[in-house]
Amino acid sequence: MLRIDDISFSIEGRPLFEGASAIIPTGHKVGFVGRNGTGKTTLFRLITGELVLEGGQIGVPRGARIGGVAQEAPASAQSLLDTVLAADTERAALLAEAETSTDAARIADIHARLADIGAHSAEARAAMILAGLGFDTAAQARPCSDFSGGWRMRVALAGVLFAEPDILLLDEPTNYLDLEGTIWLESYLAKYPHTVLVISHDRELLNRSVGAILHLENRKLTLWTGGYDQFERLRREKLDQAQSARKKQDARRAHMQAYVDRFRYKASKAKQAQSRLKMIERMTPIELEEGGSTIAFNFPSPEELSPPILKVDDVNVGYGGQPVLRKLDLRIDQDDRIALLGANGQGKSTLAKLLAGRLAPMSGALVTSSKLRVGYFAQHQVDELHLDETPIQHLRRLRPGETPAKIRARLAAGGLGADQADTEVGRLSGGQKSRLSLLIATLDAPHLLILDEPTNHLDIQSREALVAALTEYSGAIILVSHDPHLVSMTADRLWLVRDGKVRDFDDDMDAYRRLLLSERGTGGAVATAQRPPQQPRRSAAQKRRDTAPLQAEVSKCEARITKLQAMRAKLDEKLADPATYESWNAAMLANLQRKNAELNEGMERAENLWLEAVARLEASADS
Repeated sequence: MLRIDDISFSIEGRPLFEGASAIIPTGHKVGFVGRNGTGKTTLFRLITGELVLEGGQIGVPRGARIGGVAQEAPASAQSLLDTVLAADTERAALLAEAETSTDAARIADIHARLADIGAHSAEARAAMILAGLGFDTAAQARPCSDFSGGWRMRVALAGVLFAEPDILLLDEPTNYLDLEGTIWLESYLAKYPHTVLVISHDRELLNRSVGAILHLENRKLTLWTGGYDQFERLRREKLDQAQSARKKQDARRAHMQAYVDRFRYKASKAKQAQSRLKMIERMTPIELEEGGSTIAFNFPSPEELSPPILKVDDVNVGYGGQPVLRKLDLRIDQDDRIALLGANGQGKSTLAKLLAGRLAPMSGALVTSSKLRVGYFAQHQVDELHLDETPIQHLRRLRPGETPAKIRARLAAGGLGADQADTEVGRLSGGQKSRLSLLIATLDAPHLLILDEPTNHLDIQSREALVAALTEYSGAIILVSHDPHLVSMTADRLWLVRDGKVRDFDDDMDAYRRLLLSERGTGGAVATAQRPPQQPRRSAAQKRRDTAPLQAEVSKCEARITKLQAMRAKLDEKLADPATYESWNAAMLANLQRKNAELNEGMERAENLWLEAVARLEASADS
């Protein structure tokens, strides 16, 4: 298991972790969530040993290999396939040694080990992973240096998936994938044979690929069972319960304080008043988690135009005289919400540029309403902001006649408060830059809003705010996104861009997911193409028989913890009820406090027994 025990760590005097603890059992798939800047990537660097803890410890199973995607994408003359194969350093070293060794016994050992790790099926497995991430057979034979940085990052991801580390750490892996690559990765991770810890703001990936959520908040770690939707629901329930208990506690404190204020100096009631005062002093305040409100997006609504607002008639479009898309016949009305499907390189961005008026047709006609206003957001435009200027200066250039107060109001409506408005863009976070670019794209209340990957720098809460804003927006939407949740919640029409054509996809995202996985090969392929166990000792049936008593012990411990939690919840409710203190009874209150202490002690013992049982179960399963 991966054990994080009471860790503390600060950066430039700002604490990121204070007494944080969590246990991730071996083989679990865990999504790691928390607001941007709270320390998620830092925890990965602590796990790998790149950073040194100030306090506590992180325990990793002996001999476990930890792997993550390299920060720099490979750019060598080596082919994609060979680059991925080289990521399995043990296999590469054994093959190299087999070429040079002259010791017959050693050569026999090498080939036995190569057989154990599935070396002879490695090429097929590497090719399957590359295909899932969007590289066809021809691309796999090309050198890495032929590809852009984003595509090379896919190769780096393919390499770490192929190497199959015992603990896989992925930090926003979908940022450099298209929708199709994201869907494939969801399926692959769900069947990955070892432990996975993935930082992601992709709600669908966290619902489909993981079985637990590790939440970082207030410098503490909490592990929740289930996918993201279940985590969000359970956490909301917990917050509601805490707020209710806090409200009851405040009422109880106010009630006792009123008694103290009234009778403190009355001789016949002084002792009771003093007892209540001591109870108030001993009362531990119920802490509420910081909710951290998410600032909404606000897109101005355009006036209504007669349909259609845009028509594409027999258009060819491309670059340098070479068409990318041919014979396009399309129509867009103001109430259309259209998502573009198709792998990177098929022409989605080309179509978006055509519709935005950024790319002229090579032939055919693009017919628009005379009053049509188009807003266009592309991810690269975030990089085109003036880094040495403030958001106020950006809007002042676009709206020279507006007052400073009006400009600040626009920025505030876009989620950029007073501090960000006066901060140089180069010092803003990625999410804040995206908000500024979205604000600029929608400044003129466009009738058609074209969004090409708008969520790369947005956390889950901001993505939900974007969904809400697009739902309220009264113009047409063309959306290109690798976020399946955003697509499914926003679009009511799907256009498939493939083989130089654009056609309606007359089904939903679930159907497209099935189509894609059938074409690329699902993550289930890992179950048949993965490395065989290194040292098979027992059959699966024998293992189940051997571990059955230990599994029963773990279940018994879990049942005991659940029972104690229920008992403690009832006791907490009673202690929080003002009626408990209406008729003063010192013996009764002392009894309740004693029971509370006994329950806390029992819970600690039960949790320790559970940890010991889980450790024994994992040790038996690994033997």
